[in-house]
Amino acid sequence: MNSKTTLLLLVLSFCSVCSVAQHAGAYGANKFKVYEDSLSEIGSHLINDQSVPERINASYTFAKTLVRALKIPRSFNYRFDSLKTIAVRYSPDQRFRIFSWHVMYDDGSYRYYGAIQMNNPDGKLHLFGLVDYSQAIKNPADTVTSNDRWYGAQYYSIIPVTYNVRTPYYILLGWKGNNVKSTKKVIETLYFKDDKPVFGMSVFDGNKGVSSNKRIIFEYSRQASMLLNYDTKTGMIVFDHLAAPDAKMVGNPELYGPDMSYDGYKLVGGRWKLVQDIPLKNPPSGEDVLFNDPKKPKYFTPRKF
Repeated sequence: MNSKTTLLLLVLSFCSVCSVAQHAGAYGANKFKVYEDSLSEIGSHLINDQSVPERINASYTFAKTLVRALKIPRSFNYRFDSLKTIAVRYSPDQRFRIFSWHVMYDDGSYRYYGAIQMNNPDGKLHLFGLVDYSQAIKNPADTVTSNDRWYGAQYYSIIPVTYNVRTPYYILLGWKGNNVKSTKKVIETLYFKDDKPVFGMSVFDGNKGVSSNKRIIFEYSRQASMLLNYDTKTGMIVFDHLAAPDAKMVGNPELYGPDMSYDGYKLVGGRWKLVQDIPLKNPPSGEDVLFNDPKKPKYFTPRKF
């Protein structure tokens, strides 16, 4: 066999491999799209079905269908962009992504569902289910939890903290519908120990004499909306200062709302320092707006005490 023939065979062989790879890639993408369409349809039932049992059943069907989709090799790279009733957020370093969603009950309470998918180099599925344990956690601000004892929330932002820290961790900003009277938002912490997720880390420094919390939880009137987001310009987690409408209502968080001032947490040496009354002329308009309850009143006028 002369050199020209050998070269021709190599070129034809390479083209054949490329064709097979492209066909396999197209086939895989098509399978993902089929699953995504199914998940989108099931997801609508999470919100729109009339009865709680129907919504819960839709959630379990959604979870099982999602796992089947994620078992397809290299599923981490498929973004599921058309899913609107759940949150899918990637860590900026592409180490993992989080799926999270909720089911609302007739009494105005919520249950949360989710999963963490790791970016596995071999393309195989590495998944941690998240089991909402909120009702059984007595002191959520000070409790370290695992994926099977999760303080449930629907996350809309992930902020990595990897510089100048012994243990790299991530800040998760989450919406947590609470009950018929109040809503919560959460600044959660997530790190990995022995390759398993751990929620809760003492990295927040507040006022003097106040112990450091493992997560920050805000509670306010369901009739109000609260800003909680990361401002990339200042490198701060910024949020509305919550206050009661008048002095008689202090201590009743279900009556609290924004008072038109802002506080924040600034990253200093791997820890988040509370900064009060920050000047914020143009507050960041983040995706957390998507997780506010509908039908808010136009005006809410609390005062700061």
